[in-house]
Amino acid sequence: MTAHIERERKYEVGDDGPAPPVSGLTFPDGASPVDPSSEELQAVYFDTPDLRLTRAGVTLRRRAGGPDEGWHLKVPTADADTRVELRLPLDDADGAGSGTGGTAVPPAEFAELLVGHIRGARLEPVAHIVTDRTRWQLLGAEGRVAELTDDRVEATDLRRKSTGRWREVEVELTENGDPALLESADAELRRHGLLRSSAPSKLARALRWEPPEAGGSADDTAGGQVLDYLRAQIATLTAYDLAARRAEPDAVHQLRVATRRLRSTLRAFRGLFDRRQTEPVRAELRWLGRRLGPARDLEVMEKTLNRQVAELPAELVVGPVSARLTRHFAPARADAAATVEETLRSDRYLRLLDALDRLVAEPPLTERAERPAATELPRHVRKAYRRTKRRVRRIDGDHHADAAMRDEALHDARKAAKRLRYAAELARPTVGKPANRLRKRAKKVASVLGEHQDSVVVRPLLRQLGAQAQQAGENGFTFGVLHDRHQALAEDAERRFGPAWERVTAKKARRWLN
Repeated sequence: MTAHIERERKYEVGDDGPAPPVSGLTFPDGASPVDPSSEELQAVYFDTPDLRLTRAGVTLRRRAGGPDEGWHLKVPTADADTRVELRLPLDDADGAGSGTGGTAVPPAEFAELLVGHIRGARLEPVAHIVTDRTRWQLLGAEGRVAELTDDRVEATDLRRKSTGRWREVEVELTENGDPALLESADAELRRHGLLRSSAPSKLARALRWEPPEAGGSADDTAGGQVLDYLRAQIATLTAYDLAARRAEPDAVHQLRVATRRLRSTLRAFRGLFDRRQTEPVRAELRWLGRRLGPARDLEVMEKTLNRQVAELPAELVVGPVSARLTRHFAPARADAAATVEETLRSDRYLRLLDALDRLVAEPPLTERAERPAATELPRHVRKAYRRTKRRVRRIDGDHHADAAMRDEALHDARKAAKRLRYAAELARPTVGKPANRLRKRAKKVASVLGEHQDSVVVRPLLRQLGAQAQQAGENGFTFGVLHDRHQALAEDAERRFGPAWERVTAKKARRWLN
């Protein structure tokens, strides 16, 4: 399997319109087109009967013809112009058949990556697209920097047995292409009368599928706004599910963050839902978060300690410190990665994804959810604020003299600050700047307390590693140095926590909660 970053833009052209004015286009860095070539591309697109892949912005196709013939799995990214395209070669035995897909079966490697999307649903041919393509290569100082194509498309929706025809132009960067080239080409093509395509892909146009509005629904009730937020987090969870199955950097962390946001939302806004239906989902989200947590925590801890060792003066690094860190973390990370893989393959996890989809498809809303978001959401954020305030008060309460209990109280305050941050984040589209101000200030509190908690977790490990080094006949001095550094970091985080919390409690940050 190979991976390719696809960065492209599509434009609409009248079927009888002129060819793209290639000779008149101005490109940066002296890029120039070479003589066009022509080819026919035949592609069969696969999806579930209810178009789960299309709705997620994912494309699975079998293409014959062209330089990139093969199986393609296209995955969206945060940039609307960019997708990750995974490729596998055609298998002589996969059965091209007729234009409807014949006996072709998507490769097992792709099917495994899509488990979180399809969850046992059948993958079947949904569209057949024939493209008569004229292609120009754009050459710059470093070789091919982009290609411009003029496509005449004939697309058959295999579900409706209907066929449509249209014409479009694409500009796609190569690996060497500068993103500025897309902007330059965009301006030139618009100047010549071409408009950006309203369809996200050929498949979406063939199936007459339109993505939902980026701003969410027009439902201005409290329930409607919360559901918009939940849908966005579920989409994020599903997207990073595929990335985690590919072991992409940061994917497990983003899965965990989406899980935390979902769980926090169902708690902070629980008055808008029938809790008999949402509490079981929250419990499963908690299970998922705990299963994902160690992989990310170990990764961050190892990187932090290795960086700190590298920053120490040479005379303070005594013995094989880095080697001992590796011996400790390598098996622990392997176990954590195995736990993540086992979790993502489990029926329990897939049932949770189904439960989340049902939650937003058939939401168990209460009458309170019908109230206007502008008046109802601040009430729930206010409750999250008050819960955080109570947690903060406990820090200097009965636990002040007990270091372990104080650490626990600080950690509880951190978790409450995160919930406040997410609640304010949800209210931002409705409330605007005041909600965003509180969100940023709560985020700062959670970040500072997160630094403190990192120190709380790592110090016992450093004591353990120092003792192990001593028992092995090594010198544990450096682990003591690191321990002292983390003790100092914790004390510094506590000092910064007070001013950060005062900004959360300032009238300017919370007056909209009244």
